[in-house]
Amino acid sequence: MMKIVKNPPPSSWEQLTKRPALDTAFLEGTINNILSRVRNGGDQAVIQFTKQFDKVEISNLEIPLETIKSAGDQLDDELKPAIQTAAANIRKFHAAQANGLLDMETSPGVQCWRRSVPIEKVGIYIPGGTAPLFSTVLMLAIPANEAGCKEIILCSPPGTDGHIHPAILYAANITGVTRVFRVGGAQAIAAMAYGTESVPKVYKIFGPGNQYVTAAKQKVSQEGIAIDMPAGPSEVAVLADETARPDFIAADLLSQAEHGPDSQVVLVTTSETIASETASELRKQLSRLPRVQVAIKALENSLAVVVPDLETGVDFINAYAPEHLIIACKDDEIVSERIINSGSVFLGNYTPESAGDYASGTNHTLPTNGAARAYSGVSLESFQKKITYQKISAEGLVNLGPVVETMAAAELLEAHKNAVTIRLNAIKSTIS
Repeated sequence: MMKIVKNPPPSSWEQLTKRPALDTAFLEGTINNILSRVRNGGDQAVIQFTKQFDKVEISNLEIPLETIKSAGDQLDDELKPAIQTAAANIRKFHAAQANGLLDMETSPGVQCWRRSVPIEKVGIYIPGGTAPLFSTVLMLAIPANEAGCKEIILCSPPGTDGHIHPAILYAANITGVTRVFRVGGAQAIAAMAYGTESVPKVYKIFGPGNQYVTAAKQKVSQEGIAIDMPAGPSEVAVLADETARPDFIAADLLSQAEHGPDSQVVLVTTSETIASETASELRKQLSRLPRVQVAIKALENSLAVVVPDLETGVDFINAYAPEHLIIACKDDEIVSERIINSGSVFLGNYTPESAGDYASGTNHTLPTNGAARAYSGVSLESFQKKITYQKISAEGLVNLGPVVETMAAAELLEAHKNAVTIRLNAIKSTIS
């Protein structure tokens, strides 16, 4: 059960906030073998790995378009409209992130501008093992579609019946996914990174996965294939004062603990009472969870930290840099202004983290394992490139050219200087 630590000194914070170790070094041989075989063997290698790892025999990788279009017929009357509502909110929030054209004159006759260009081909990986994460289809395919990506390739492992869960296919159908493949694990990452006879090669790969998927993404990123961000087990931190509700906190902590045994949940509070009552609520609510054994394992990696004041609590949170942060405090918005390291922040007693996971509109693909110190979550911009342009008139070059000549000469790059000088001489000759 969750460990309670009272007023730990800052010198101990780094050790306290250490995540469960994700050692992928032992996977290196396996991952290298999978990547190499898929690169050389294409579809046949992927089919063989599917039989080996997913225990299912398939003869082809791609899901037919008619199967994707009819997937909604297999969903119940409550789930389909729920997915549609979530999709609408996510689309609304991400569409609003579109940047206008940046266009300005930096000096007379020197025009500079920048525009956003979609990444032409992207791949999204959707786990489908213990839980079919159709919500992640919404979180990745919608911004890709809004960004204007030409090809959106989806890979997800087949079930024992050889099929992909219909909710994943339905989400793909309503979000603009162009092609769907029943491929899972590291072999799916390899297929999208290198391309096979069936699976197109993409330029950037998105999506969560197990340690094999994570290791494969890291490996192909070293070979020039872009990936969304460093990924790791899911995590949540709750910053609470005496106004928080222990039953709400416990529910939020368990919502992350049930993700996997290597997930981590942390409570930081100014109240010893809140800490102890939350621990009691955890025991009470835990017994009612279907994934109780998973959650118990995750709670072994977790802790409650009692701090003397909110200022110290904020400092602790910024040191931890959580993927998700819930601020259950009286002055939640004021407190949130001091948060500088977090993937996504949830304010107040009535904003559960699971709302962001599914339907509020923000993205749930977020930096973990402390990466929030330097990385943002997935957004519209994740699926775009920024290209800058400049155009200089003859008058502009007369004004700016001597600056460039001076700087190039100081760096001993004579050809750089000459590229300006030859033009200035030509301009002078036309004037004279």
